[in-house]
Amino acid sequence: MDTMAVEQNGINAVPAAERRGRPSDLFWPWAGANLSLFGVAFGVYIVGLGLGVVPAIIVGIIGYVLSFLLVGLVAIGGARSGVPTMTLGRAPFGYQGNKLPAAFSYISNVGWEIVLVTLSAQSGAAILGRIAPGIPATTATAVCFAVAAVVVITIGVYGHAMIMVVQRYLTYAFVVLTVVYMILMAPRLGGDLETTAGPGGWVGGVIFAMTLLGLGWVNCGADYSRYLPAGSRGRSVAWWTTLGGALPPIVLLVFGVLLAGGDPELAGAAAGDPVAALAGALPTWFLLPYLLTAIGGFLAGAIMDIYSSGLSMLALGVPVRRHYAVLIDGVLMVLGGYYLLFVSTSFLATFQAFLAIVGVVMAAWVAIFLVDMWRLRADGRSYDERLLRPGGPALHWPGLVSLVVASIVGLGLITSADANIAKVLGFLMSDELADGTFGAANIGVVVALVLAGALYFALTTFTRRRPTTH
Repeated sequence: MDTMAVEQNGINAVPAAERRGRPSDLFWPWAGANLSLFGVAFGVYIVGLGLGVVPAIIVGIIGYVLSFLLVGLVAIGGARSGVPTMTLGRAPFGYQGNKLPAAFSYISNVGWEIVLVTLSAQSGAAILGRIAPGIPATTATAVCFAVAAVVVITIGVYGHAMIMVVQRYLTYAFVVLTVVYMILMAPRLGGDLETTAGPGGWVGGVIFAMTLLGLGWVNCGADYSRYLPAGSRGRSVAWWTTLGGALPPIVLLVFGVLLAGGDPELAGAAAGDPVAALAGALPTWFLLPYLLTAIGGFLAGAIMDIYSSGLSMLALGVPVRRHYAVLIDGVLMVLGGYYLLFVSTSFLATFQAFLAIVGVVMAAWVAIFLVDMWRLRADGRSYDERLLRPGGPALHWPGLVSLVVASIVGLGLITSADANIAKVLGFLMSDELADGTFGAANIGVVVALVLAGALYFALTTFTRRRPTTH
């Protein structure tokens, strides 16, 4: 594929002549997208659940690996079919029924785009404020936001080939700069943290780590593996996806936890404004490299999100070309970023609520998707062309019922620090449970995952996969 040519494939099956590469190629886009200094703040967030150094690292690693393993399993479907993730979702939900999870996937991707571009703008403005103190903060933020948005939209328009190349080189650069950053910050690290949380805190840490990482990517897993040859080994596809997505964040997580143990004041500041706080202790000569590392890490994730959100829009049936879908997503990203940067005053609470809600629905969705993919494999069948045209099954009720029921139950078992959002969550818990460790654990994410998979398996066994058509 020509890297400088705009990708012409949308949600169609990638032609065999265009499918090339190796499963190990998947390491680079996922590593680049998740090698962000925001991962340091994630470690601080997990410590904030009342966990000491060792417990926080353990639960973080478990949550990261488990959640990105789900992404890796989804990626197998892309290699087998040559089709994007949310188009494959038509198998368990039906052609029309798939529009419900595709809409949520779209909202999830656009939401992450907004968060990441917002963080990149805040990063740039904070560092520019130290490099060039005369620049007004609002002006610096606006300029950084504009540059970030243009970069993300442009690369998203070019598509898959450009993303694979850009992410590889961004990963090389981020590794070098992140190592230097860690060396400079090493004197501030320590292990003096007491564990005050009970079992609920441990469970909550694993679940929170899952929502911070892999559960936000499960709806994109097949988007980058679909260009691999159909004969690619599924185990290798899952392994390289999981390794690329989980390994870099684990390194940053450990660093963030140790930073919380050595400098609690700095860690507390990082929880509210991670990039600016983490830059505060750096020497001036490293501020520009740090700026590039911070912004680049956020943009690498936003690039993947805007590409996948465009594919989700097409899966909804919107009659536009892929690159035009990216442009539409870019407009929404700019509007949402403007709100977070210049209107919202409670980023962290809103962000955590967004993660929890997305985590519940995506956990339910991925369980249904993987059960369906496993059953297809067990029956000796595969994805076919009916997924790509309206002539296939319109509604597959077992998938839809399982998704809706599991999501409602899951949302009733999570809480939020955002007072407005909290009003519509946790409705299946008493006030005592919601205020205790059970509420803090956000167990609804795991309940949604298990319930959706079990319910879908039971319903499809009972109905023998007889979909309703129109």
